[in-house]
Amino acid sequence: MTAQSAAAAARATVYGYPRQGQNRELKKAIEGYWKGGVDADTLRATAADLRRANWRHLAEAGIHEVPTGDFSYYDHVLDTCVMVGAVPERHRAAVEADALDGYFAMARGTQDVAPLEMTKWFDTNYHYLVPELGPDTVFTADSGKQVAELKEALALGLTARPVLVGPVTYLLLAKPAPGVAAGFDPLTLIDRLLPVYAEIVADLRAAGAEWVQLDEPALVQDRTPAELNTAARAYRDLGALTDRPKLLVASYFDRLGDALPMLAKAPVEGLALDFTEAAAANLDALAAVGGLPGKRLIAGVVNGRNIWVNDLEKSLATLGTLLGLADRVDVAASCSLLHVPLDATAERDIEPQIRRWLAFARQKTTEIVTLAKGLAGGTGTIAAELAANRADLASRAGSAITRDPAVRARAAAVTEADARRSQPYAERAAAQRAHLGLPLLPTTTIGSFPQTTELRTARADLRAGQIDGAGYEERIRAEIGEVISFQEKTGLDVLVHGEPERNDMVQYFAEQLTGYLATQHGWVQSYGTRYVRPPILAGDISRPEPMTVRWTTYAQSLTAKPVKGMLTGPVTMLAWSFVRDDQPLGDTARQVALALRDEVNDLEAAGTSVIQVDEPALRETLPLRAADRPAYLAWATEAFRLSTGGVRPDTQIHTHMCYAEFGDIVQAIDDLDADVISLEAARSHMQVARELAGHGYPREAGPGVYDIHSPRVPSADEAAALLRKGLEAIPAERLWVNPDCGLKTRAWPETRASLKNLVTAAHTIRTELPTS
Repeated sequence: MTAQSAAAAARATVYGYPRQGQNRELKKAIEGYWKGGVDADTLRATAADLRRANWRHLAEAGIHEVPTGDFSYYDHVLDTCVMVGAVPERHRAAVEADALDGYFAMARGTQDVAPLEMTKWFDTNYHYLVPELGPDTVFTADSGKQVAELKEALALGLTARPVLVGPVTYLLLAKPAPGVAAGFDPLTLIDRLLPVYAEIVADLRAAGAEWVQLDEPALVQDRTPAELNTAARAYRDLGALTDRPKLLVASYFDRLGDALPMLAKAPVEGLALDFTEAAAANLDALAAVGGLPGKRLIAGVVNGRNIWVNDLEKSLATLGTLLGLADRVDVAASCSLLHVPLDATAERDIEPQIRRWLAFARQKTTEIVTLAKGLAGGTGTIAAELAANRADLASRAGSAITRDPAVRARAAAVTEADARRSQPYAERAAAQRAHLGLPLLPTTTIGSFPQTTELRTARADLRAGQIDGAGYEERIRAEIGEVISFQEKTGLDVLVHGEPERNDMVQYFAEQLTGYLATQHGWVQSYGTRYVRPPILAGDISRPEPMTVRWTTYAQSLTAKPVKGMLTGPVTMLAWSFVRDDQPLGDTARQVALALRDEVNDLEAAGTSVIQVDEPALRETLPLRAADRPAYLAWATEAFRLSTGGVRPDTQIHTHMCYAEFGDIVQAIDDLDADVISLEAARSHMQVARELAGHGYPREAGPGVYDIHSPRVPSADEAAALLRKGLEAIPAERLWVNPDCGLKTRAWPETRASLKNLVTAAHTIRTELPTS
């Protein structure tokens, strides 16, 4: 096909779409089902309505081929476990008794059975459930969900393409099941898994699928020759099937590197590649291998992970270069639109001039359709759209909100000494022990306590003008008093104020910093029914006035025990926001760090002796390619130290991380130079404690003993058993006792019971320690 005919064939498509609905209808239906207020049929009907609404919107917007199978009640990797029959033995009875309840048991656990481990989906804030596999795993095909959703879309008269997690990525994301001998590699199961995928794609073909998309984002990471050979063999075998639809292998989030030549040669009919800035090298690499003659290329030129309007002319130039490198070039976002909010036009509180700069899922859909139209018909067919786009880009580039000379001057003046504590850790630790007087195995929580309906109602009433500021503050004071009283009675050693005034650990601070924009409806799925509203980082950052000092000081006035000041670290403030794309991330991180440094210093001056600066996103934001990591870790760890480097030696700096593969960043954790780190560890059975020990980590650590993402209450014996595992790796004088994460999403009854058991476990283990 000539470049001209390839352009004429250009079509618009997407890989996935936000699941929740305009008003988070899915979240409400699922949580209603868990509470018994919504039956299964009603839940299924709500889900079907949301799917149909998404497909109709996409089709009406001009998307030529809609995705199916991307919808999920909880997580698409968990859906894949069900699809291939990889249900853990401990959950089989529940799944056989009731498929829906068993599905949710795998995700959330029950009082008697632990859930699957959860971790981050590549370098995003989306959490997936980790498959548990072993040498005895037997895969069986269950294509029911995928076939049913395809038929739903076809019944609407739409062209539809089922989207599945690819077999190689599925196995690379998996971990050995509990009890499986160390060293087992799930990828060795590929020969058992491929026949199951063959059966599923055959079922989809029989149901009417012309194309099936197999997502292989794991191939954008550094892969060994053996792993690449396995992937080549997998697609050779799938491509050799006779009873199958056309196969489209999709990658995203970064450049494919050595995997690109392999996939270009594979006997599949199409590839989907990321051509945004993060993966710009894909363009040169594709040309270097001679393109994709005879194949379909879906070009991801619209950023599916950030919310700024696309530079249409730049994207058209990329698309024009791609013409001639494939038999057909279609247009898409760089990845599923799951990672962005639904509709920017709903943000009525954002100034219209600024709202022009934003593109959420619906606006990105329009951009994709516009680019496909321009590629097929020439720029003259989209002249008005191009003119409006140029104006939007110029408006943002020239806006005063983006540059603050004072902020830039302060950041430029930072020295290496500013990012260092005044004394080494050993001297600080002695000073802190003398100052704080804590017992061995000190107990604490991560920061937040349950956000009750009453608290959310109070915030809503304040916004609606139904209560005044004084009435709201009285409610917050009462909640802090209750939280402090409970912690004292329970016997915790280092307390928190519970964060009742905070809507979100990033948004709360963003609303008090210059340069940030807050959304009202910008919900994005983090995991399951947990949705967040990432703020938008649009300009230079500063802190006009203290953000947390008043409430922390009030909480400290209620108790003689130390109360932690609670802040969100600079990397997490970036990672859990939609970050500006017009300057290096390291420059933005330094600005945020200086704003937080002011807050840390003010907390210390107000008498706060323990200050926690959370960095759960440090691992999440780690580049997918090893070659890109040193530069990132250099500015990321410097930003944390810059936030905390100005305090006295006897002020104890904590940090917290959760739900990530910490083994990849143990040196970076060390480089933070925090005095204490608390980490998620319950679902992974203290894996991180062993990783810290293997590194020789010299500071104090609290690997979590209470999985707060499950409603189950861990017994005191269970928590004690985890502590004993922790003590195998971390000596008692450096081991803390805490939950995995904050308690915001939990209810008070389970929180009370779990924390009492946690404290009981700590007391039990203290009695087992040898006396000096």
